[in-house]
Amino acid sequence: MPDESEFKARWWHTHPQTGKVVCTLCPRQCQIPHGQRGFCFVRANHGGELVLTTYGRSSGFCIDPIEKKPLAHFLPGTAILSLGTAGCNLGCKFCQNWDISKSREMDTLASHAGPQQIVDAAKHSGCRSIAFTYNDPVIWAEYAIDIAEAARHQGIKTVAVTAGYISPDARAEFFGCLDAANVDLKAFSENFYRKLTQTRLQPVLDTLVYLKHETDVWFEITTLVIPGENDSPDELRAMCDWIVDNLGPDVPVHFTAFHPDFKMKSTPRTPHETLIRARQTAMDAGIRFAYVGNVHDIQNESTRCPGCGELLIERDWYNLKQYRLDAGRCPGCGYVIPGLFEAQPGTWGRKRVPLSLGR
Repeated sequence: MPDESEFKARWWHTHPQTGKVVCTLCPRQCQIPHGQRGFCFVRANHGGELVLTTYGRSSGFCIDPIEKKPLAHFLPGTAILSLGTAGCNLGCKFCQNWDISKSREMDTLASHAGPQQIVDAAKHSGCRSIAFTYNDPVIWAEYAIDIAEAARHQGIKTVAVTAGYISPDARAEFFGCLDAANVDLKAFSENFYRKLTQTRLQPVLDTLVYLKHETDVWFEITTLVIPGENDSPDELRAMCDWIVDNLGPDVPVHFTAFHPDFKMKSTPRTPHETLIRARQTAMDAGIRFAYVGNVHDIQNESTRCPGCGELLIERDWYNLKQYRLDAGRCPGCGYVIPGLFEAQPGTWGRKRVPLSLGR
């Protein structure tokens, strides 16, 4: 495995006037002086070259239910090996994983593991897939790509849980090795993105359109519904209309509950009724698969056939109760449910099992 602190990064060039390293991985296009780091904190200018300082270093490993990512239409019921690193290229004031994504201490990265070691651990643990999660894998794309390539050789799927804030320079290579993604569409206003994430909305929309029309990556969308910030009926309807018009009606959308955290501890939790209304807005707009999350709601977590309304996958938190798909079709009317389904679902349930990897 390469020396992590000196792993040469991709997607950069030297500014012809200033001599700074320009990172082109994400839309920030950070210009980084010698000895300094970019906004994400993990991409640094070492001796005039851009390096990724977290290659091979993780904030931890855990076996999760795949529904926790959340993915509802991708190998339901199976176990997924999750890992993350540190840092983030967004500045979300509401970050739910701020202790990892906003970490400025490399001591957070307690585990050391190379790509093949991670794949071997997933295989040994019976995981059907590996998730790049906890913090945004875009900023450690080189590490994620190497893991994904090793996983593909072993028949193990890979999943990115990402905000989709990536540049056209990098997205083909990043998504080209992945099997699935859950993309955070945090809101549907530029004002929200500027004020609460220090980024822009349009690059995220561009990523979603790219995934739909230029890749075979299965993807689902998650919106964390924050009271008073992105929960207005007009904004939610505009978002759902855009999804149907640009991505089609079959992309699953998850509306999840916010809990007070990081710099928004005075903002109240999302009322359950708000999530139900958001889901209904999506269904009214033509989205065929809309779900609620971070709340216990069997009815609105479960999958029904858009053709005849039959209950196909019943979810109780992350437990699968009923599973009635027949080769990916509704047994009642034959409607094809989009996604990746197997004849029998996994039986992992709600368990979360930490793993210890590394030297």
